[in-house]
Amino acid sequence: MSRSRLAGTLWPDSAETRALASLRTAIWRTNLAAPGVVMGVGDMVDLDPTVLVDVHSLVRTARLAIQDDGVPDIGVTCVPGVDGDLLPDWEDDWLADERERLRQLRLHVQEELAARLASKGRYGLALDIALAALSTDTLRESAHRSVIRIHLAEGNIGEARRAYELCRRVLEEELGVPPSVETRRLCSPFLAPAPGRRGSAGPSSPPRSREIRRSRSPRPPG
Repeated sequence: MSRSRLAGTLWPDSAETRALASLRTAIWRTNLAAPGVVMGVGDMVDLDPTVLVDVHSLVRTARLAIQDDGVPDIGVTCVPGVDGDLLPDWEDDWLADERERLRQLRLHVQEELAARLASKGRYGLALDIALAALSTDTLRESAHRSVIRIHLAEGNIGEARRAYELCRRVLEEELGVPPSVETRRLCSPFLAPAPGRRGSAGPSSPPRSREIRRSRSPRPPG
């Protein structure tokens, strides 16, 4: 990134000359504390290529995980940056878009990993990851479905029903909408009425009293 752009981003309320001076001081202090971390070539400023950045690891792993071939599930769940927002203690406006981009990547990779682990029968770890995604955004219906799918795959119908009820209640109370067709279709095995429950008395038959009255009616004279 150019020095002027970086200085303007970090000190938007300062004049350009003052912002550039602040940037020079920040780079000097950073390299004093950790020599070689920040490098400058001409007007450009960047981190040294040997520096490991958790955000870069998260983006790289997330993109691999959501590809068709994907990446092994071992180790992916421990990628630095998978948990938590980007620079959570900062309130700068310029972070909003990047923070949301990383949040969406994190949620997608968590749902994808949960599905793969469940397909391999590793339900405990799959559920832990799916619930982590759900705790990040309780209004995310796909995260609710991820939890429900794992319960169903494990054969826990009661847990799946409770997860669906939570999804339904959250969506109705917070958004005023019912679960989507996809979610209801997923839960159809325990939402549909059991066979024989409707009309337990069976189909109604015509009353016999009318037949009896007809049989006792007098014959017309002939």
